[in-house]
Amino acid sequence: MITIQQQDYGVNVAVFGEFALADYKLFEENVLYAIRFHGKPNLLLDLRDMAGYTLDMAWEEIKFTRAHANDFGKIAVVTRDQWVAWSAWVSRLFIDVDVQLFDAFEAAEAWIVE
Repeated sequence: MITIQQQDYGVNVAVFGEFALADYKLFEENVLYAIRFHGKPNLLLDLRDMAGYTLDMAWEEIKFTRAHANDFGKIAVVTRDQWVAWSAWVSRLFIDVDVQLFDAFEAAEAWIVE
């Protein structure tokens, strides 16, 4: 399950349970809206409660990230999972965006709005 909120700074996303392709498609719609109407949005991704993701979602994420590699401001990822942290680090190789990892939501939100 995914929750998405459009904010002044960009898009705030939280994932609960398994991150599936349908969830990612909803994420894409919201991000594309923010890009179209607000320029380069910042993203705040709260993945603390994500239990995993589907293979088709991971493939879609790779395609979307490559297609929009220069369309974001900053990306804050909130996670305690080392695998997710490693994945975010690898993603930095394919996009020209400042990506930071955080353990606490409040710290991520403070960084993303500064």
